[in-house]
Amino acid sequence: MWTENVILADADYLDRVAFELIVNFERMLGRRVPPADLCHMADCLALDGGLRPGDNETTFVLLHDKGKKALANFKPADYETELTAQAFRDNLGEFVLQAFPVEDIVSKEAFFIQSLEQALTAKEVKRLMIIPDESYRSAVAKTMSAVDDKTQTLFSMLEPLPGLRHPQELLGYAMMSALGIRSEELG
Repeated sequence: MWTENVILADADYLDRVAFELIVNFERMLGRRVPPADLCHMADCLALDGGLRPGDNETTFVLLHDKGKKALANFKPADYETELTAQAFRDNLGEFVLQAFPVEDIVSKEAFFIQSLEQALTAKEVKRLMIIPDESYRSAVAKTMSAVDDKTQTLFSMLEPLPGLRHPQELLGYAMMSALGIRSEELG
């Protein structure tokens, strides 16, 4: 399942952030903001995580609540028909999309951390881009800190966590680009 590059994301968190940005920017810009382009966002996350153009392989793992069938603020959106086991190729290589529901037997935080631990211990994984919900971001950072032999980037909408030895990036830049919001529109 793993490739050299992995984007591990809490899909419900991504969807919530996209919704909040859409609502705020529609008011600010005075125009409709379309759903975010998930593939474009994957490119932005990969670039912010240090990936460069080439024949790379990246797995984009979306963990979501069991009751959710689709992302509400992204295209493509349907977990079963448009995302799971689908792929796209561009100048950064091939991206394979995978979506997994969080079953009732485990919390989203525990499932996310278990998935992160599996990626961190997988020999083939060299680079991780990690997007957890803010509620368990500190626990994810603690898990990240246990491994130093992989490139890991933590994405968030909050201030960087103090003491984390791995790079931290603002998720908002990738989201705004995926939503088609250009810097010149912001004045």
